[in-house]
Amino acid sequence: MINAEITLPTMRWTVILRYIGISLLMLAFLMAVSGLVAAMNGGDRSMVPLFYSAGVTFITGAYPLIFVRQRGQIETREGYYIVVLSWITCCLFGMLPYLFYGNTFSFTDALFESVSGFTTTGASILDDIEALPMGLHFWRMSTAWVGGIGIVTLFSMMISKKFDRNSVLSGTELSGLARSQSSSTSSSGFARKMIVIYVGMTVICSILLWITGLEWFDAVTCAMSTCSTCGFCIRNASIAAYDNVAAEIVMMVFMVTCGISFVHIYNFLRNRRNNRLIKNEIIKTYLTIIAVATALITADLMVSRTDEGFWQSLRESAFQVCSLITTTGFATADTDTWPALSILILVTISIFCGCSGSTAGGFKMDRLVITFKNCVNEIHLLRRPNEVRSVKLNGRVLQGDVSRRVFVFLVLYVALIAVGSMVNVTFGADMRTGLTAAVACAGNVGPGFGLVGSVSNYAALPDIIKYNSMALMILGRLEIFPVLYLLGFRMR
Repeated sequence: MINAEITLPTMRWTVILRYIGISLLMLAFLMAVSGLVAAMNGGDRSMVPLFYSAGVTFITGAYPLIFVRQRGQIETREGYYIVVLSWITCCLFGMLPYLFYGNTFSFTDALFESVSGFTTTGASILDDIEALPMGLHFWRMSTAWVGGIGIVTLFSMMISKKFDRNSVLSGTELSGLARSQSSSTSSSGFARKMIVIYVGMTVICSILLWITGLEWFDAVTCAMSTCSTCGFCIRNASIAAYDNVAAEIVMMVFMVTCGISFVHIYNFLRNRRNNRLIKNEIIKTYLTIIAVATALITADLMVSRTDEGFWQSLRESAFQVCSLITTTGFATADTDTWPALSILILVTISIFCGCSGSTAGGFKMDRLVITFKNCVNEIHLLRRPNEVRSVKLNGRVLQGDVSRRVFVFLVLYVALIAVGSMVNVTFGADMRTGLTAAVACAGNVGPGFGLVGSVSNYAALPDIIKYNSMALMILGRLEIFPVLYLLGFRMR
């Protein structure tokens, strides 16, 4: 017997630190821009904390770039370390503006707000959001906007003119399902399409919201939060504070659009005569679920609330369905007071969520469709065990490893929610709060029910539950596998 030993390449920590440094430089730039916003607002109280944070972050990020040279191609293993550690590092440095600002921000709460922003969860510990100065508001939205497109995806595009040297970075941050939708074999080519669409939609959404009557700062910040499907808002009552039907319609359109793969949107805009967007099985399922959920909740609200008419029930149900299925988490109503059927539907769609290749989190509609087709195949094989059947998606046969990975992700995702729920309940949360908080954080949705309902926040929860929620947010945003990949190598 021949014994063969596979030797893994030596981990180049200097290379990893160099790329983490680049992500910090991008963060320092955004902090400085937020500081300028504060300066334009008459030098509000957040200006000094933001510029001070920018200085600390810039010096820390520049240090490895000065003393570490760039060395060749990044290995896949190094790419996973860069992605996971960059996210964690950005969350840690992202809390500096909150800490330096002080007031009600403790270390835990500052970190929670930073993690929630970067992971586009939109959960908050702020009881009085409107008390924040404009500069800090803009920083909050900047973390959400950068997190929507992906921290590593964005900076890897910025540092490569040919978009090829850093494809391993964007490839490890984007899920395989998302990359498989692109006709391009380059992961960075896929990411470049995402960025073009993302920036364009944010600008258009800002203009349309301004036209509907929102102030320019409200319009820009709401657009950043809408397109990133985060749900941060500068008003205590969230979108309900505006009481603007036109603005709600604009947000619904952009929330639903940003829940669709950006590659499909890009291909549709490039060739409008191509109707593959409409025929796409994933998108049809996604839109069908939105329509059915909206109809069921509208009917349920009309039956339970006889004082509300059809249009008001439709308005509230449509917005909340679009908000939760896209993991945005905006609120125009107190959903915690809704009937049980409506709550059950909202919790269910906040598990499935949007499509791969979008800014939405959750289990993803692609995986839901593949799982359903696998179940249909297995049931069919019970009747005809000798028949060979394969799973097809949009007319294309899926490789066996795709179905296998979807099943593994399903198990891990359910386990993540189950463990997160048990931790929440163990440390003081009631069952309704503990379960829905775990679902909301793992799916990067934000609001749940109970103490973390649509008009509440996470401020009253014990610190241990906040840290548990932060772990769920990061694991959910990175779709579990990169973190397990990293931990797997550490355990070997």
